[in-house]
Amino acid sequence: MMKTTTLLVLALASTPAFAGGQEDSLGVGAEYMMNGLSGGASVNYDLGKMHFGGFLGFFDNGDAMGSDTTDYTLGARFFYHVHSTAMSDFGIGGALGFYSDEIRNMANDTNRDTYLYLEPGVQIRAFVAANVALSFGVGIVIAAQDDDGLAIGGGLVGRGQNQGVGGFVTGSAGIHYYFF
Repeated sequence: MMKTTTLLVLALASTPAFAGGQEDSLGVGAEYMMNGLSGGASVNYDLGKMHFGGFLGFFDNGDAMGSDTTDYTLGARFFYHVHSTAMSDFGIGGALGFYSDEIRNMANDTNRDTYLYLEPGVQIRAFVAANVALSFGVGIVIAAQDDDGLAIGGGLVGRGQNQGVGGFVTGSAGIHYYFF
């Protein structure tokens, strides 16, 4: 009788195991946007039915001529979970990103190109463990470069070309470790 009572108490006192998209959880990791330029260290906050986050990245670019330039990027993203399971979710949303590219010419003069990216799309997060998510997204890139106009495309939009390079639809990827 004692064993049965103990098992019954343990069964009633236990809580169900949760994984994937747990409400009120914070994830840290890395993620890259669809434009191919923006991404870096990332933080996500999961609200259960949706998640949002941001990223920040710095790039120190040296070349063979001794030129040393620093680029930086930051952005935010939001995805509403249309469908969720215990180990994955499918979200619709997008990202907004900023990229600043320092360019040094042969005379050692520098200027800075700035890009603004809007990336509507969808994202799948697959939880490979209870609190580790791999994310993969697909969508389009809408980019504005300084005052040079607007470009819609995939891949590396910008870089002085003001056009999409690669396909029209492109993807993003990331990994996050969630604390709950």
